[in-house]
Amino acid sequence: MKIIRALIIFAGLTLFWQAVVSLSGAPHYILPGPWLVVQALIARGDIILGHAGVTLAEIILGLILGTVLGSISALTLSYFRPARRWLMPILVVSQAIPVFALAPILVLWLGFGMISKVAMATLIIYFPVTAAFFDGLRQTEPGHLDLAQTMNASRWAILRHIRIPAALPAFASGLRVATAVAPIGAIVGEWVGSSEGLGFLMLHANGRMQIDVLFAALFVLAVIAVGLYYTVDAGLKRLLFWLPQSQSNES
Repeated sequence: MKIIRALIIFAGLTLFWQAVVSLSGAPHYILPGPWLVVQALIARGDIILGHAGVTLAEIILGLILGTVLGSISALTLSYFRPARRWLMPILVVSQAIPVFALAPILVLWLGFGMISKVAMATLIIYFPVTAAFFDGLRQTEPGHLDLAQTMNASRWAILRHIRIPAALPAFASGLRVATAVAPIGAIVGEWVGSSEGLGFLMLHANGRMQIDVLFAALFVLAVIAVGLYYTVDAGLKRLLFWLPQSQSNES
C-alpha cells in the first residue's frame, strides 16, 4: 500500500512539474522538463552515482557521530547536575550561531576532504538528538522511579531498565528530525569547499549552465534523503514495537 501511495505521489509531482514547464514556456536552461532530467541522469549516471556515494557516506557518518555524541551529552546532562549548569548554556549558545556560518571555518580547519563535511552534518544532527533524549530522560514516570528505589535498585539498573526505555520514544522523535536534516550539513559543506559529492557536482553544473545535470543530482539527493529517513523510521518502529503509534503507522 505504501509503495502504491509513493508511486502515485511521485507521478503526480512529475505531472505537475511537466505542466509548469509547458504552461510557463520556461527555457530548458532555466527549468528543464522531467524527460531532459531523465536523459541527463542516464547519460551522466556513473558520475552522478559516484558523487552520490560520497555524499551518502558523509551523511551516514555524520548521523552516527551526531547520534552517539548527542546520546552521551543527554545522559551527562540528565545524571550530572554540575555538568548541566556548564553544558546547557554552551549547548544553547551553539545553536544560536547559524551552523551554516561555521562551514567555512570547518573547511579551513579540517580541509576540503570528507572530514569537514562529516563534522558539519554532525553539528546539525547533534542538537535534536541531545534535546529530545534529554527531555525523554527527564520525563520518566516518577512512580516507576520511586518503586525502583524502594526495591533498592542500583542507579545503573534504573537507567538501563526504566529511564532509557521510557526515553526511547522521545529519542526516536529526535532521531527522525536529525535524519531529515542530515543531508543539509553535508551539502552545505560541499558547497563551501569540496572536490566531490553531490553539492560539488551541483555547483559545477550550475556554473556550466548544465541545469539538467543539476536537477538530476538534486533528484538523486532527494532519493537518498527520503530513503534514509524511511530506513531509520522502519528501524525505530521495530525497536519501539510496543508503542501503539508504531503499530498504527504500519498500515
